[in-house]
Amino acid sequence: MKVIVLAAGQGTRLRPYTNDRPKCMVELAGKPLLHRQLDVLKACGIEANDIALVGGYLKEKLNAPGVHLFVNKRFAETNMVSTLFCAESFVDSGQDLLICYGDIVYEPKVLETLLQTEGEIVLAADRKWRRLWSLRMDDPLSDAETFKIKSGRVLELGKKPISYEEVQAQYMGLIKVRADKVQNFIDFYHDLDKSINYDDKNYQNMYMTSFLQQLIDANWDVRPALVDNGWLEIDTAAELEKYNNMYQKRLLSSYFQLPQSTCSQK
Repeated sequence: MKVIVLAAGQGTRLRPYTNDRPKCMVELAGKPLLHRQLDVLKACGIEANDIALVGGYLKEKLNAPGVHLFVNKRFAETNMVSTLFCAESFVDSGQDLLICYGDIVYEPKVLETLLQTEGEIVLAADRKWRRLWSLRMDDPLSDAETFKIKSGRVLELGKKPISYEEVQAQYMGLIKVRADKVQNFIDFYHDLDKSINYDDKNYQNMYMTSFLQQLIDANWDVRPALVDNGWLEIDTAAELEKYNNMYQKRLLSSYFQLPQSTCSQK
């Protein structure tokens, strides 16, 4: 398996913590988000040499020994999909591809569930997302995105929901592409119409969820790997401070276990 961790963004909502470091190097409970993620990958048998990190903002502050580093030089004017394809040369069409957002942390059981779920594309998704979102904000629906499943396939994600019924789970930023579809995945991106907008964003600024929706609409077999919590997304300074405070009070463990346990996938 090849792994690409996306870590080029500026993390403006995490300032002042990102004034002097990339978002993924901000610390949760005394350890950078990136290092927590790399620990889980290692625990599940993925070696550093099979991992690529795509940096951009303050890339010289990235600390990931043994990991391949790629750079999105246009990080300030492009979005996550463009960042992903900066590491296109790292991809091996004979191996599964795992794509990870750099601002999340997750337990080994989350990754294990993703790896064990079959599909051309598999998306980790949290069924108990409202429990976690209620920690983050007063109105969970205001920041949620649609995630609709039918007959075991994902039909829609990334849109603005009008009711909780449209959010059967919450997309987490962990994606697995099956080995035999990796080259098709790359070709699909390059063959998209570069002159039009995707969910009000141009080709270079396309959201990852918009790209995934394009694949769904083209009848790709996109499946959910459903979990119940066991992860955190660190998006704002207030969230980081809340999680660190909960850790100090030993309240975080009911949502996300620290330190990580061993992955039985290994």
